[in-house]
Amino acid sequence: MKTKIITIVGKSNSGKTTLLEKLIARLTQRGYKIGSVKHAHDGFEMDKEGKDSWRHKKAGAKATLVISEDKIALVKDDKTSYLEKMRSYLEDMDIILAEGFKKQHLPKIEIFRTESVHKNPLCMEDENLIAFVTNSGYKPDVPLFGLEDIKGIADFIESSFLKKITKPKKEYETQ
Repeated sequence: MKTKIITIVGKSNSGKTTLLEKLIARLTQRGYKIGSVKHAHDGFEMDKEGKDSWRHKKAGAKATLVISEDKIALVKDDKTSYLEKMRSYLEDMDIILAEGFKKQHLPKIEIFRTESVHKNPLCMEDENLIAFVTNSGYKPDVPLFGLEDIKGIADFIESSFLKKITKPKKEYETQ
């Protein structure tokens, strides 16, 4: 079975990273293995100029793996699609939560804030919109959540995308 991917989308400074952090923490507490992906623009460099791994890559290595006792980082030339990359490198995860990728045909949870400088949400007409997180009056025909309803959003993801995975509940609510 292919690992499910959900994207968290929204305009700049809408709170995508904060929402993703809270969802990862909540779902991890419940015993799920969460893979995360951040969309980067072409030309980004993960390694710093002058470091050995940077020097290896610049010398012509097609892949550079940096390994420590408990972590790895991989920089590899890869011309496959975003979806293939996510699934290939994170296939051992229960679910992949990706930040960005608003143009991909993937399930999307959009976050939209009234205090944003942006006037309108991105995905109101997107058939892949599965949930909407907001403090605005917008009400698309998908489940709606408040900005701080992390439990509700996690419950939605769990029941809609993770229900076939049997995991023991580890979360203790203190609400």
